[in-house]
Amino acid sequence: MTRRGRVVVVVFAAAVVLLALWGAGALVARAGGGDHPARPVPDAPKVVQVEVRPGDTLWGIAERAEPRADTRRTVQRILRLNGLPEDALVQPGQRLRVPAS
Repeated sequence: MTRRGRVVVVVFAAAVVLLALWGAGALVARAGGGDHPARPVPDAPKVVQVEVRPGDTLWGIAERAEPRADTRRTVQRILRLNGLPEDALVQPGQRLRVPAS
């Protein structure tokens, strides 16, 4: 096989691999769509926005938001809903999305 022929084969193989990876990525993105704010999900848990008051903690906000739920789970949901790290501290005036019971 000529040098030009080998180059064509390598470029073609690379293109096939890239297309396969792109297609697999599109399938994964579709399958794991997760929560999307633009498309409401029927029977999805309700979320409300609250303003942090002086003296509030994530634990206290979670207890008020879902008094009958496991507070640890509610804190984790609040962190996820707001894109906050595990060690987040809240400040008065900050607005948070919290689950509504």
